[in-house]
Amino acid sequence: MFGFEKLDVWQKAVEYAGTIYQVTRSFPDEERFGLTNQLRRSAVSVSSNIAEGSSRSSTADFSRFLEIAYGSLLESVSELKVAQNQQFLGSGVYENVYNEAEQVAKMLSGLRRKVRKNPSTMPPTVKNSQR
Repeated sequence: MFGFEKLDVWQKAVEYAGTIYQVTRSFPDEERFGLTNQLRRSAVSVSSNIAEGSSRSSTADFSRFLEIAYGSLLESVSELKVAQNQQFLGSGVYENVYNEAEQVAKMLSGLRRKVRKNPSTMPPTVKNSQR
């Protein structure tokens, strides 16, 4: 098992991407290469950046990738709002997915703070490579 896989936030981000895939299945076919694709890519980017950042050899690098993951999450929230405005999502579905995004955001923010204050909270793939 890779170190990042032990992170609760990575696991939650993977779940969030799965939720996005599920809700975008009902989007119109003409959005397949538009909003559907963009929303899926931004959601997948969250867990991908956590994983990639965990391979970096410094706390600063890992923190930077966590910031990128956070930015991707916010991008997906913006895209969710566009989808709701276009009536691709009902208000109940939108609220549920939005709440899931908020949970991931809180977890990412917490990890970012921890990593800055205490580098030993970094996943083993990062800690083991530090000298």
